Amino acid sequence: MATNTENQVVQTESAVSSKLMMTPSPHVKDSINTQKVMLTVAIALLPSLLAALYYFSFPALVLVATCVISCVVFEQLFCMVTKTQSSIHDCSAVVTGMILGFNVPVTLPLWMAIVGSFIAIVVVKCLFGGIGCNFANPAATARIFLLVSFATAMTNWVAPLHGVADTVASATPGRAMCNVMGVDYLAAATPLSSHVVEKPGFMQLLLGQHGGSLGETCAIALIIGGVFLIWRGIITWHIPVSVIGSVFVFALLFGQDPIFSILTGGVMIGAFFMATDYSTSPVTPKGQIIFGIGIGFITMVIRTFCSYPEGMSFAILLMNILTPHIDSLTMTKPFGAVFAEKNK
Repeated sequence: MATNTENQVVQTESAVSSKLMMTPSPHVKDSINTQKVMLTVAIALLPSLLAALYYFSFPALVLVATCVISCVVFEQLFCMVTKTQSSIHDCSAVVTGMILGFNVPVTLPLWMAIVGSFIAIVVVKCLFGGIGCNFANPAATARIFLLVSFATAMTNWVAPLHGVADTVASATPGRAMCNVMGVDYLAAATPLSSHVVEKPGFMQLLLGQHGGSLGETCAIALIIGGVFLIWRGIITWHIPVSVIGSVFVFALLFGQDPIFSILTGGVMIGAFFMATDYSTSPVTPKGQIIFGIGIGFITMVIRTFCSYPEGMSFAILLMNILTPHIDSLTMTKPFGAVFAEKNK
C-alpha cells in the first residue's frame, strides 16, 4: 500500500516538474513591443508634420515622405544583401525617416535627403547590428553629415507661408524668392542666425511662424507630442526636462535670453524625440539627468562661442559617445550583491 502511494507521489511530482520551466528574469513581461513603441512615436510626431504642412505646404510632405520611404527601402535592401531577416516591420526606419525629414529645410533637394537616409540607416544603424546596437542617434548623425557635406543647401532657409515672417535675412537683397515644386517662398534666416533683421516674438516661436527646419519651428506641436510620449510611458521626464532646463540655465549664465533659447533651433525636437532614443541614452534616471544636462551645456557652448548657430545635433552625438561611461558610473548595485575586488 505504501509502495503504491509513493509511486503516485513520484508520478505527480514528475508531471508537475515537466510543466515547470526554468528561465532567467524578467518573468513579468508587458505586451508592448518595438513596433508599438515606434508607432506611438510616429503618432506623437503627427502634430509637427501637420504644422510643417501648414507652414510650408505640400513640398514639406514630399520631403518627409522621401526620407521615410528611403529609410525603409535602404533597411530592406541591407537585409536582402546580408541575407538577414527583414526588420522593417518594427517601424523604426519610419520614425528615423520622419525625424530626419524634420531636421532639414523644405528647400533641400530630394537626392540629398536620400543620401541622408542612407547614412542614417545603413552607416549608423545597420552596420552596427541594427536597432538597439547603434551607439549614435541615426537622425542626428545624418543631419550632421548633411550639414557638413552640403552646408549651403542645409542652411537655405525660407519663411513660412502663413504668419508673420519678420526673420528675412538682411543679407538677402530685395527679399529673394525661392521656388520649390512650384511653391514660392521668401528667403529667410532662422531666429538663431546672425543675419536676422528682427527676432520673432515668443508667440511666433511657439506657433512656428519663423524660418527653420521643417519639424523644429513649431514648438507647441513638439511639446504636445513629447507630453503624449511621457503620458503613454514611452519616455520618462528625465531627459527632456534636464535638456530643456539646462539650456535655460546655461543661457542665463552665458547672457542669452533663456525663453528664446529653448524655443528656437532643435531644442524641443532634440529633447523629446532624439535624445530619448533607447539604444543611445543611459538607462538609469540619474544617468539620464546627467546625459540631458550635458546636451544642454554643449548646445549652449556651441551656440554662444562657436561658428555654428545651432549645436543640438552635435551635443546629442557627443553625449551618445559618453553614454556607456555614464551607465557604468550610475548603475545601481543590487541589494546584497558582493563584487570581487579587482586585482591591483
